[in-house]
Amino acid sequence: MTTLSRAISLALFAAACALPAHADSTSSAASSAGSASSASISDSIGSSSNSSSGDDRVAAGDYRVIDVAQAPARTDTTRMTLRATAAGPTREFYLDVPNRALAERRVNAGELVRVNERVYGYEFAYADDGRPFFLALQDAWYRELGSRKVAI
Repeated sequence: MTTLSRAISLALFAAACALPAHADSTSSAASSAGSASSASISDSIGSSSNSSSGDDRVAAGDYRVIDVAQAPARTDTTRMTLRATAAGPTREFYLDVPNRALAERRVNAGELVRVNERVYGYEFAYADDGRPFFLALQDAWYRELGSRKVAI
């Protein structure tokens, strides 16, 4: 075996060994996003009094946090009022987030939150580092995640 063949073989072997590590880090990132917290869209997102009407109140993009307060009649839940930074019709809505999702890092008025549209709903992330802190799931997806008793 020539030196070049040996070097190529070693490079391929090293690349093959690195693949499982990459998969672990991907699943770890997905796991941490899912463990951050989730709830159904209907329980988490509502119309602000200043918003445009209809379902167009939430779209992917950056939103400025206008207000942060305790959610009315919901213990251990924070309500954020978010306003889109993009030009166009005013998009403003409130987001109710369980406090456990914000335990590691709070969101304050004036900060930016990034909303990413996903097939399952919306991912809310810190705009400065892109780290997700909350998932608002379409109601059908959320129902599917519910635990059920299994008879054996």
